[in-house]
Amino acid sequence: MDTVLDPTDLSRLKWRCRRGMLENDLFIERFFLRHESTLCTRHATGLELLMDLADNDLLDLLLARRDPDGALATPEVLEVLGMLRARDPSPAQRVN
Repeated sequence: MDTVLDPTDLSRLKWRCRRGMLENDLFIERFFLRHESTLCTRHATGLELLMDLADNDLLDLLLARRDPDGALATPEVLEVLGMLRARDPSPAQRVN
């Protein structure tokens, strides 16, 4: 069962997601700003798998230069990667 992360687990996940490359940090920061209140254990699992990657490999996935393959192509990773890649709607598309 997917449960929403409690504040302690969320804090640990954020710490785990700190990266050495600014570009990756920007994607991750935007991800947490949008989704932190609804992140569940499934999302944490996918994010943990992505954080095991080297910075350049992670950036390639975030920029959609490539897609996850092999053991990394899990439903959890694919879902979180989609959330990380999502762009803000343009001002014309935003609902006020």
